[in-house]
Amino acid sequence: MGKYQLLVMSGGNIYECAVQEPVIWEVHRKGTPGKLTFNVIKDDVISFHEGDAVRFDYDGHKIFFGFVFTKKRSDNRIIGVTAYDQLRYFKNKDTYTYKAKTAAAVLKMLIADFKLQGGLIDDTKHVIASRVEDNQELFTIMDNAGAITTKNTGKLFVLYDEYGKLYYRDVGNLKLDILVDEESGETFEYTTSIDENTYNKIKLTREDKKKGKREIFIAQDSKNMNQWGVLQLPEKLDEGENGKVKADTLLALHNQKTRKLHINKVFGDPRVRGGTTLGVQLYLGDLSVAKFMMVETVKHSFYESDHRMDLKLIGGDFVA
Repeated sequence: MGKYQLLVMSGGNIYECAVQEPVIWEVHRKGTPGKLTFNVIKDDVISFHEGDAVRFDYDGHKIFFGFVFTKKRSDNRIIGVTAYDQLRYFKNKDTYTYKAKTAAAVLKMLIADFKLQGGLIDDTKHVIASRVEDNQELFTIMDNAGAITTKNTGKLFVLYDEYGKLYYRDVGNLKLDILVDEESGETFEYTTSIDENTYNKIKLTREDKKKGKREIFIAQDSKNMNQWGVLQLPEKLDEGENGKVKADTLLALHNQKTRKLHINKVFGDPRVRGGTTLGVQLYLGDLSVAKFMMVETVKHSFYESDHRMDLKLIGGDFVA
């Protein structure tokens, strides 16, 4: 099979599949399971079903472990297969009420309740005083816990499946020694904006019903307010949150332009997944960028003689 090894485990049998190129692996930073799509060349031996396990290795790298969810026949010889990693089960919905848990502890609770396989889970430290999640997807429950943690600490964590185990890592631990430039791919486009998720004034309030008082915490950047106008983010403080610290943290997170870079057909690296950060260096006449940017989405295309990636990156500072 050369660089490919794609195995399907079914009923105690292990089938090594012959596949049409390419095998596609797609990974997002949040809210979506990892997906492997491939076309199996049918023979008289191979037989597998929805729910069977799939393992894909490429050029000595462990790429994907997941489960068959969809089979599609286009002719008598080809079976189109869609497989997802464990995060597919985070589309399940449930109701939870929890107190005094970190986001890491919430994840461990979900892993245990749904009988999933856990891996390396970083200590997220921030304790969420209490939370009610009513009939929510597990993705939403974890996204909410992560967002609360980020707003109070400035730390961003990414949930992903690493070859059959669920990891939850600080993005600071996911920086790769890869440099992308304008020559790396076939096409690219970049966008800068203050139209979404950019705020230069944070206003937080806390109601003390017993005392009949309202506390207000404000953090703002007068320079950017003069340049962009007032872009205000109002929020209510939850129990146990430090108003000043949270306001300062939110301002640091949002008081900047949003940056997006899409670049296609970049030379592939199997370490790249949603949440990893790459070095980006572009020279575009009156605009340049030389920063780390985070992978929002990556689509890997594996061929026998080649491996390419389509990347959607966010963050980084473009300098005019």
